[in-house]
Order: sequence, then C-alpha cells, then structure tokens
Amino acid sequence: MNFISGKFLKRLNRFTCECLVNSKKVKAYLPNPGRLWELLLTNRILYLKKSNKKDNLPYVVYGVKKDNQFVLLHTNYTNKIVEKLIKEKKIRSLRDFKIIKREVKVNNHRIDFLLKRKNKKIYLEVKSVTLFKDRLAMFPDAPTERGRKHLSFLSKNKGMVLFVVYSPKVFYFLPDFHNDFSFSQTLYQLKDRIKIKAISLKVDEELNYQFVRELKIPWKIFKKEAKDRGVYLIVGELKRAKKISIGKLKKIKFKKGFYIYVGKAMNNLSKRIERHLQRDKKKRWHIDYLINYLTNLKPIPIRTSQNLECSLAKDIKKIANLFIRNFGCSDCQCDSHLFYFKKNPFTQEKFVNLILKYRLGRLISTI
Repeated sequence: MNFISGKFLKRLNRFTCECLVNSKKVKAYLPNPGRLWELLLTNRILYLKKSNKKDNLPYVVYGVKKDNQFVLLHTNYTNKIVEKLIKEKKIRSLRDFKIIKREVKVNNHRIDFLLKRKNKKIYLEVKSVTLFKDRLAMFPDAPTERGRKHLSFLSKNKGMVLFVVYSPKVFYFLPDFHNDFSFSQTLYQLKDRIKIKAISLKVDEELNYQFVRELKIPWKIFKKEAKDRGVYLIVGELKRAKKISIGKLKKIKFKKGFYIYVGKAMNNLSKRIERHLQRDKKKRWHIDYLINYLTNLKPIPIRTSQNLECSLAKDIKKIANLFIRNFGCSDCQCDSHLFYFKKNPFTQEKFVNLILKYRLGRLISTI
C-alpha cells in the first residue's frame, strides 16, 4: 500500500488532526478515538491515504512511526486483520471457529464478529491497543463507557474480547486501571464469564502483518495494584499572567502558561481528584486557590500501592521550566509540588514518557 508521508502537527478534535504534507498544512481523518498522547507528538511521521469520499476530509491516517516501528492507528483496519487471522487459524483459541457475520447488531449493541463452531456461537469484540511500553500493553488509553457496556453484553451472551497490540516487543497485557478504573474493574469481575485474549502483531508500512504471540495477563498484579489509591497530576492552562492569593503563601505572580500539580490520595483517589476539579468548594489545599483560574483541566491518576508523590514531583521538576516554591509541599521536604511549563506538556515527549514510566514502567518490574 502506497502511503503518503506527513508530519503530525496537532489534534483538532477527537477524529481530526492537522498535519504537514509536502510543506502544506492539511486536515486528516483519524479513525481512532483514543488519546494517543505517547504517539501523536509534534512532527511524528504519519502514514496517510487520500480519502475516497469527496465530501470528507482529504486524507485518512492509517499509522504513525514510533521508535522506527509502524503502529497501526486505523481501528477499522484492525478488524480486517483479525478476520484474516481467524481464517488463517493463527489465533489458537479460535482455530475451530468460522466467521458467520461482521458488524453484528444486537439490540443497542454493535459487535465486531459473530463466530460459530459446530452448534456453538460466540460474539467477538476486537479492541485495538496502541498504549504500550517495553513488554507491557494496556487498554484503554481513554475512558470508554461504550467499551464497558460491551463487556456486560458479552458476559450475558457467550462472548469474547480480543485485544490486539501493535508491538512485537510486548509479552503482557493488563486493563488500564489508571485511565479507566470502571472498565478495568468490570473486565476483572467478568473474567470468568468472558473469554479474554490478547495478542501482539507486527505490522509494517505496507500493512503486511505478522502474528507474534499470545500475551499473558498477570491478574495477580492487577489485583494488587488496581485499587482507587495512589498519586495524581492535574494539568491546567493559565491564559494570562496573574497575581493570585494562595492561602498562607499570600499573593504569588503566576506566568501565562501551563501548570502541573502533584498530589496523592492513598484512599478514594477518584473523589480527591473530583473535589479538586470542583469550582465551588471550601479551600483546603494550595491548589484549591489556583484551580479556578486554570482552563482545560486534565487529571492524570496513577493508581499504585506505593506513595510516589515526592518521587513524581522530583521527576517533573527536572523537565519543568520553573517551580513555585513551597506550593503544596508543607508536609514533605520537596521544594514544590507545582510546576510551570511554558508550552503544553502533552506536546513534549519527556513529559509523556514520564507518565508512561509511572503508569506502565513501574508495573513491568513487578511482573
């Protein structure tokens, strides 16, 4: 398949991105609802095709280049690959099944495949996995209520979910309890009623694919770590420079730009983050005084059995432009738990890699 190379510039909305093709800015359809923070970084190489639909965006994104590896982003194409794998009998647990129908509508659900073996039918839902680090992959990379409802349907209707990971280096898979605690807990609770499989594939720029291996799912690690506790980041943007009164710290001059706050909650992490994001509340922490002035708030929970707050703060300090002294660290020896970035940290590879380190990298060492 002859792709057109482009450079990623920015995401305009969930399914549209802006990229550079032949030195010209163009828009492209992105058939992937994931956040893709670690993949869609400025100037990353995209693999594009011209759209066949005249009224649609001029280009369609198929993949991205990361660490000299092609990562397929086109979720619909994943189903084409899975269809071929089933017919080629590459997936061990599905070797005796035949495809009866694709895109099956059942009540309010649309399921990817209906399979049959003799008199036994099974519904198969396929999930494309692009979030991975070294030997571990996780899904989803963004909350998916639709995905959780699919799990409920599959549990009642003899179903199976297949996670397809686009990295030949991966050996293990876990539901991402950092990004979507509800989905991950539902999958764990239903694991004896749904067949859960994960595989890794190697796909190249010609969309040639190679089955690599079936992945192990270390449920013991999940049971230990997937609890609503840990540390968190809150990222927000200050549109204009402003002096703000911060409790006992009094007035502080904040520059225009992006701020990252580091906190912890070793119990009820979700509620702590939810409280921080509320605009009208009694002010208890330093961040409560600042947060009403920030826009585009993005919480990043890191669920863990360890208190990593100060370690995380020190690592963010290394890549930040500035820190606000004594902010949010009255109960520890840190210089600060609030950090300033002149540019959006989500466009910076060092910051995105730091999230991967604390969410996935830490887990790899325990497997």
